[in-house]
Amino acid sequence: MAINEDTIQAVWKKGKIVPGYDSNDIRKDQCGAWITHDMYGNRNSSYGWEIDHLIGDYNNLANLRPLQWENNDNRSGLELVCVITSYEGVNIKK
Repeated sequence: MAINEDTIQAVWKKGKIVPGYDSNDIRKDQCGAWITHDMYGNRNSSYGWEIDHLIGDYNNLANLRPLQWENNDNRSGLELVCVITSYEGVNIKK
């Protein structure tokens, strides 16, 4: 599966929906960090996110998840290291 707009959208939909916010624009990653759809691939934003692959390659949608970029960058092997989470609607470093 190539990383194209369809893949980005499918992975985005795997993010956690935040009640009271438009799920097309705002979601949370598995660590609870806020991510915004239009910040895909943006490492200059605390709301930027990337597509993480759990194991293997990018050819299986079940293997992919959205992660705030710093959480993705700090993964240790298969272990998810949540360096960014949120508190009262703002991303914070642990």
